[in-house]
Amino acid sequence: MARTASVKRSTGEVDISVEVDLDGGNVAADTGVAFFDHMLTQLGRHARLGLSVRAAGDTHVDAHHTVEDTGIALGQALTEALGDRAGVERFADAAVPIDEALARVALDLSGRPYVVRDVQWPLAVVGHGYESQLTSHFLEALATHAGLTLHVTLERADNGHHAHEAVFKAVAVALRRAVAVTGTGVPSTKGVLG
Repeated sequence: MARTASVKRSTGEVDISVEVDLDGGNVAADTGVAFFDHMLTQLGRHARLGLSVRAAGDTHVDAHHTVEDTGIALGQALTEALGDRAGVERFADAAVPIDEALARVALDLSGRPYVVRDVQWPLAVVGHGYESQLTSHFLEALATHAGLTLHVTLERADNGHHAHEAVFKAVAVALRRAVAVTGTGVPSTKGVLG
């Protein structure tokens, strides 16, 4: 059974198209926010997803709507691709270093969204005007719409780019492990997740 999904999200502020294949494929991101595209590419590659993200948003205002709504659409695509979540590992964690930066992520494909962040970004702005708080908004939108319990800790970082990259890659590695099919049936004593 294919674990794929395609989601379109259109509002007065953005038009977004997301395609996901949990079992691999090409990775491409074109949102009009270059630093975010780089982070989405890291997410797709290190989660070993097939991932295509296209967005046209009101980036002449700022990147907020594009980044947050991409998190919503990607979360919805993950939910659709996971289906009833039967056979998945469900729980996973990862620690990822990028030079001096170290991020730790633990997640549960519980169907119950909850985010705990212990993140102090070393810079308020990275790349060409990418506000660090946008990553926090992206993760909250992703977890809410994918039904993830997500704990993110940035243990240390001096470089702003490295901080974001460590977080995105840690989320990716934990997600890769959690969505892996390692059994049968829904991994819950309730018989359902959510």
